[in-house]
Amino acid sequence: MKKILVVEDNEDNRRILVYRLRKIGQFDIREAANGQQAIEAVRADLPDLIFMDLKMPVMDGWEATRRIREMDGGDSVRIIALTAQAMAGDEQKARAIGCDDYLAKPVVDPDLVRQKLERLIGAAA
Repeated sequence: MKKILVVEDNEDNRRILVYRLRKIGQFDIREAANGQQAIEAVRADLPDLIFMDLKMPVMDGWEATRRIREMDGGDSVRIIALTAQAMAGDEQKARAIGCDDYLAKPVVDPDLVRQKLERLIGAAA
């Protein structure tokens, strides 16, 4: 079973994404509310894929992504950046720091999520 970590400080947005993932397929889903919690979760159990909010308290997704990429095995984790404010250049910046893909919030299109999962980790129902 593929392991997915959802990192999002907004509980409603996190619940929506987790709900969508459960509708798509069978995944071992873990959750974190900030970048520091994400790093701790990755150290404890390396996921196959991370949905990473970029703007969060404690540690933002930009820094968390950089640190995860520097960890042993961190380069094998697929990371999809999440942002509510799709600013010009954010997608390019996210890819430059090591994100594999980019998704605007709130995540409302289950087909788009399914396509990204299939492309990045070969997992979708």
